Amino acid sequence: MDIEKLRFVKPYGDTFNDGIVQLSFTLPAKDRYTAIEAAKVLVSKMGIRDAKVATVEEPLERFFFFVIYGSVVHEIDMEQIRPIVPEYVKMSKEEVEEYAAKNGIEKIVIVGATIGTDSHTVGLDSILNIKGFKGEKGLEAYKCFKVYNLGPQVMPSELVKKVKELKAQAILVSQTITQKNMHLKNLTELVDLLEAEELRERVILICGGSRIDHKIAKELGYDAGFGPNTTPSDVASFIVQFYVKKGVRDK
Repeated sequence: MDIEKLRFVKPYGDTFNDGIVQLSFTLPAKDRYTAIEAAKVLVSKMGIRDAKVATVEEPLERFFFFVIYGSVVHEIDMEQIRPIVPEYVKMSKEEVEEYAAKNGIEKIVIVGATIGTDSHTVGLDSILNIKGFKGEKGLEAYKCFKVYNLGPQVMPSELVKKVKELKAQAILVSQTITQKNMHLKNLTELVDLLEAEELRERVILICGGSRIDHKIAKELGYDAGFGPNTTPSDVASFIVQFYVKKGVRDK
């Protein structure tokens, strides 16, 4: 089977194109039996048939958590899929450093932080700290970077002050808290402040987080967005290539 030539596809479960999916959700209901029937009706409206309730639990009184298996009736036309992803060639740490040297890059100053009230730094630290992620060293280990990790709960205005003080050329911000779209508010505020200080076009601006992707990042005014399972070399590769391509050093 030539996967690259497949056009109309469904999710794969036990056999090819059987459409089997697993989903979970919570429903409020007056009792367990009403909740189960309501869950079946809900998934049928989603286009899922032969639904099987694998798990139903009541973590809070009259709130029922479900895990359901079923087969989706819809299929995907792969020829209509146009992913929006950061444009870069993935390189290893050694290749990034070699690329930087060949292009006359001595040190790119990078400032990283989680902004607003967000106190989650696992993602940010996995990219910046020398210990890194998935067997890769973080950006602190790269000869071509000078990294300042400001940590959690940095207000956008304070981050902009640090960018000016350190003359940063790249900014990495992480957002994990997403309730009521707080991550979008924080990310937008940072862009607005950078533009007000006439700094936006002078820096490489990158955001990341559990619900961040490149499409969202571009819509918010960022140069790139990276989601879950991003490795340090992904970010490093983008930074040095974008730095050269866009002539950041000359701004």
